[in-house]
Amino acid sequence: MAHDHGGIEKQKKGISSFDRQDPKLVFSELNIKNGDHFLDIGCGAGDYTFYAQNFVGDSGFVYALEKWEELISKLNDKIESNKIKNMRAVPGDVTQKLPFADSSIDICLIAMVLHGFDITGPENLLFSELKRLLKPNGRIAVLEAKKGVVSPGPKEHERISAEEIQDSIARYGFRQIGYADLGSSYLVQFGINK
Repeated sequence: MAHDHGGIEKQKKGISSFDRQDPKLVFSELNIKNGDHFLDIGCGAGDYTFYAQNFVGDSGFVYALEKWEELISKLNDKIESNKIKNMRAVPGDVTQKLPFADSSIDICLIAMVLHGFDITGPENLLFSELKRLLKPNGRIAVLEAKKGVVSPGPKEHERISAEEIQDSIARYGFRQIGYADLGSSYLVQFGINK
């Protein structure tokens, strides 16, 4: 079952997970290439979204997915005011079918989102949807706070380990292809089994 965690009010105030990471390290691990199509799921204020735009080049594209319409509207206003042609914020809920074409995304970032969901439940649609929309060599990158580390972020009982994510995602045809220790958090990446 999803937890609200304060919803849009929480997204409007305070420090985001982006502010607690070294973006150069995170994006070095993501290894986004010119021409990639990048999706930021649960994008919030869009910090990762706008940073990713620096790497995809004119032939790539960046999508931001968020369920809060007010945030989507603000992001699209910012995209338009900055005259960014290869970025779009899209309303969507990770518990529903995602509004993207099959095999259209190279890299999907899920930063500090999964801890709010029961990723083990049979009703979980997210991982099967990600498999559908990823290109054959596409990747999922999950950034979460470590368990057992005192740090800002989710409460200890809400935190999930990379192993727990691996156990849940494996049944959808994914395998772990990378892990980066980011101090109080981690970035784990998964590819589609061949």
